[in-house]
Amino acid sequence: MRSAAVGHQCVDCVAQGAQSVRPIRTAAGGVSRSGQPLVTYGLIAINVVMFVLQMMSKNLERELVLWAPGVAGGEYYRLVTSAFMHYGALHLLFNMWALYVIGPPLESWLGRLRFGALYALSALGGSVLVYWLAPIGAATAGASGAIFGLFGATFVLAKHLRLDMRWLVAIIVANLILTFTVPSISWQGHIGGLVTGALIAAVFVYAPRERRNLVQGGVCAAVLVVFALLIYWRTAELVGQYGQLITG
Repeated sequence: MRSAAVGHQCVDCVAQGAQSVRPIRTAAGGVSRSGQPLVTYGLIAINVVMFVLQMMSKNLERELVLWAPGVAGGEYYRLVTSAFMHYGALHLLFNMWALYVIGPPLESWLGRLRFGALYALSALGGSVLVYWLAPIGAATAGASGAIFGLFGATFVLAKHLRLDMRWLVAIIVANLILTFTVPSISWQGHIGGLVTGALIAAVFVYAPRERRNLVQGGVCAAVLVVFALLIYWRTAELVGQYGQLITG
């Protein structure tokens, strides 16, 4: 038996009643689930674990950060793994604090699956722009591209929901000022993530209701294909310029 507002109910009755409850749809059309923002907390945990491993093994940082010659030489995983590496505790702390603050409401709005896709594509979008525009010898790491993607997505969602966006605009502007004034910050990763996040969120929110899942999934797949083509194009360009220095 289970306690209820009208006394007690059997387990089967509770289960049957739960099935009759209509699920709540998120702003992007997903099903809202009560509970903790598991994807956000999972991403924070992965970043922290990777930082601990990074501190334990000095070679890990060198092998996993985004370094254009390594990517052009076939180490494409660097485009992803670099988003989970950080240069120092403060770098990690700032990014994880931003993820902790902005991640849960965004995950609640979008649903876990869409939030995960948004984060992943934003991180990859930042890495692709770094691969294209950063100096070839630069080594880049950090979750900042993905975090900026969450900023862009939150802006799009807040506008759609007609929420007060002044605080968010102030945060984005302040971060962009830091991005272009501090020499050690990768503006390519930030801009790539910001644009990608805003684009994906716009598709999630404004996709036609009758074909929402198809449009959302199709656009995410198309963006992934575009990224793959850009990576292939840049790799061919670098190999053509530097040849044996990269592939050897």
